[in-house]
Formats: sequence, C-alpha cells, structure tokens
Amino acid sequence: MANELDRAEQKVEDRSAALKKELGLRDLVLTQILFIVGSSWVGTAAKLGQSHLFFWLLAILLFYIPQAAVVIYLNRLMPLEGGIYQWAKIGFNEFAGFIVAWNLWLLSITVIALGGMFVTTNISYAIGESAVWMPNNKWCVSLISCALVIGLGWTAIRGLALGKWVHNIGGLVMLLVYITSAALSCFWFTARSSHCRLSPLPAVS
Repeated sequence: MANELDRAEQKVEDRSAALKKELGLRDLVLTQILFIVGSSWVGTAAKLGQSHLFFWLLAILLFYIPQAAVVIYLNRLMPLEGGIYQWAKIGFNEFAGFIVAWNLWLLSITVIALGGMFVTTNISYAIGESAVWMPNNKWCVSLISCALVIGLGWTAIRGLALGKWVHNIGGLVMLLVYITSAALSCFWFTARSSHCRLSPLPAVS
C-alpha cells in the first residue's frame, strides 16, 4: 500500500513540476476570510443576540477544528497539487476522486448562479430607491450574471497569478467593511452615552 501511494504521489508530482506555486500563506488566509466571514449572517446574528455565540463555538468545536486537523494531516501526508481531489483519488479510488471533483463543480455552478442575484441586489441597495427595480428585472439579473460568469471565466483562464487577487481584494474589502462597521458602532455608542442624561433615583420613604 505504501509503495502504491508513493508511486501515485510521484506521478502527480511529475505532472505538477511545471506548475508555478502561485498561492502563499497570505493568499490562503484572505481566501478563508472571504469564504467564511460573510455579510449574509449579520442580520441573523443581530437578531439572535449573544445566543449566536453558542452556535459559533459549536461550529468551531465540531467543524472548523476537525476540518483543520484533517487538512493539516493530509497535507503533510500527501502535499500534492490538487488537494482534496488528489487525496480522495489516491486514498480511495478514481471514482471517489471524480465524485469529489463533481461536487466541487456543482458547488461552483450553484454559487455563480446565486452570485448574479446577490450582486444585482447589492448594486440596487448601493444606488438607492431609483434602482429598486433591478433585482425584479430578469433581463438586468441575466445581464449581470453573464458579465459575472464571463469575468470569472476569463480570470480562471489567466490562472492563479490573476485569480488569487480576486480573493485577496475580496478578503481585504471584507475586513475593511467589518473594521469600519465596528469603529462606527463604537463611535455611535460613545456619542450616545456622552449625551445620555442620568435621572436621579426616586427617594425611598
């Protein structure tokens, strides 16, 4: 089994030798920030209040830490170009690798399909009342979706040298938005507290 694994790893490494290693630690960190930290859950978290911390801790304990441990272990065991696809193919069989790649492809299609509506809604919200019609107009949503697919396709063809900057810029913007939101919240809370008048307690007879 060890000899078969070594031969499979060597075969992948031989094919990957000509590929340039474009992604560094910074790129991977910003990609994780972009994928995990989103704006869609902020309203739900605000509605739940402090109780949503329980779900975050539960997710960290039952999902993120085990996932990180598995990825670190497999990356040290099989540091191959292709990641999870190669791990499944070499660890199990060709069919398992195909199913993993197929699921990743379906996920990408789903995300891109929803991305058109998401981008259209955000643009409409940023413009204001004059653009309320945009998310309800199928031609507008279709046009923005096509532009998004063409842009992402062109970026993918150019390779990770360009593609990684899409994630890097997205991760940096996400951090900037949250830092700005936190700073404005603190400023608002401080300003409100400084103008708050304290009423004396009623006298107790």
